[in-house]
Amino acid sequence: MEEFKVSTSEDKTAVYRELLPQLRSLVEAEEDFISNAANVSAALKQALSHVSWVGFYFLRKGELVLGPFQGKVACTRIRMGAGVCGTAFAQRRTLVVPNVYEFPGHIFCDSDSKSEIVVPLLKDGQPFGVLDLDSSEYSSFDSVDSANLEIVAEIISDCYSQSIKGLNGG
Repeated sequence: MEEFKVSTSEDKTAVYRELLPQLRSLVEAEEDFISNAANVSAALKQALSHVSWVGFYFLRKGELVLGPFQGKVACTRIRMGAGVCGTAFAQRRTLVVPNVYEFPGHIFCDSDSKSEIVVPLLKDGQPFGVLDLDSSEYSSFDSVDSANLEIVAEIISDCYSQSIKGLNGG
């Protein structure tokens, strides 16, 4: 694998334009889903200067359970419909929260978190997890992040689908 590099531009659109092809290349080289989720979280943390925490939560026995991440120690389990992650999962839509203190039922895993974006991960229209990013600044996430992180969610969802096929001998 070539070294992962993304410019440190403050132009989010430019960063994502450079980042997305590298993420695709990164995951194409590996068939293990957890390895891919780990590298995607690391790549996002490395590339996005406005992010203080990035990671995945996956559906396990009716709740979201912490997966690969980069940042401070995190909440391990989140109930369906609870907090930003559980709400985005239940509603199957991306949630951009400019100020987490104004989000009803926000779960405070990190007191430094000020804003958050959560993107559901879908397979055949059904959620199996979420991609969660936090920032220590208010209003860090916008429509540029939303549109591009939904592409990242598609990339990791494709990895999940391929992993399931592999496990089933398909």
